[in-house]
Amino acid sequence: MTSAENTAAALIAQLDETWTSIDLLGRGLAPEDWLTPTACPGWTVADQLAHIVGTESMLAGIPTPPGETADLPAHVHNDIGRANEHWVTELRRSSPADLLEQFHRITAQRLESLRALTGAQWDEPSWTPVGKADYRRFMQIRVFDSWVHEQDMRTAVGRPGHGDGPAAEQAIDEIERALGYIIGKRAGAPDASSVTIELTGPVIRSIHVVVDGRAAVVAALPDTALVTIRLGSVTFVALACGRVDPAEVAIAVEGDQELGQRIAANLAFTI
Repeated sequence: MTSAENTAAALIAQLDETWTSIDLLGRGLAPEDWLTPTACPGWTVADQLAHIVGTESMLAGIPTPPGETADLPAHVHNDIGRANEHWVTELRRSSPADLLEQFHRITAQRLESLRALTGAQWDEPSWTPVGKADYRRFMQIRVFDSWVHEQDMRTAVGRPGHGDGPAAEQAIDEIERALGYIIGKRAGAPDASSVTIELTGPVIRSIHVVVDGRAAVVAALPDTALVTIRLGSVTFVALACGRVDPAEVAIAVEGDQELGQRIAANLAFTI
């Protein structure tokens, strides 16, 4: 079951942890590293950082830069994607050093703002990328998004790191919340079936799903799962975020091979 702490203090610490890790990564990159393509269509390493700068700028109340909708890439299908691309396009004018400075400045401002919120404000209704919830839920998603984009950057330049810890656990939790939908709806696991996903590291976790009318994550299974899928936690996140082809990554499937491969092929759930 989900394991990351979700108090205001914990979420602020997870964001700080991730943004600090990204800042340290960026300060060690060579000029050519910033131009390396990543798994997000059309985005370089610099664009990944620009995306985080843009999102946190919007949350700080800074208007999205204007842009021509007709010029947006074909993979942009919604308002969130349009806003993301406008920020990325605008920030391509910045050098890596300037972009890092903007990242440092806006994340420091956002952390200060978050620390100033009252408990009631954390619990207030809020828009989030997954629908209406409270502001706390929104910040869970911000940890997830920031950590995933850090991993995109690291994968592109061949510098793995920050694969475990509270922010990584929060990212795994975000996917775990969606596993009922992924396994029951997208993968079509049959009624009365059970699935175990064994994450072998850096985050180590056993996630169990039972289909009983509908699929749901459970704490434990009464019997051996119909199918067990073993894979690394960074690979698990990459699959869930549509970053890699399931046929090109190391996945061990025990039990129902067809169902296991169908689940792996349908893990991607992010927009």
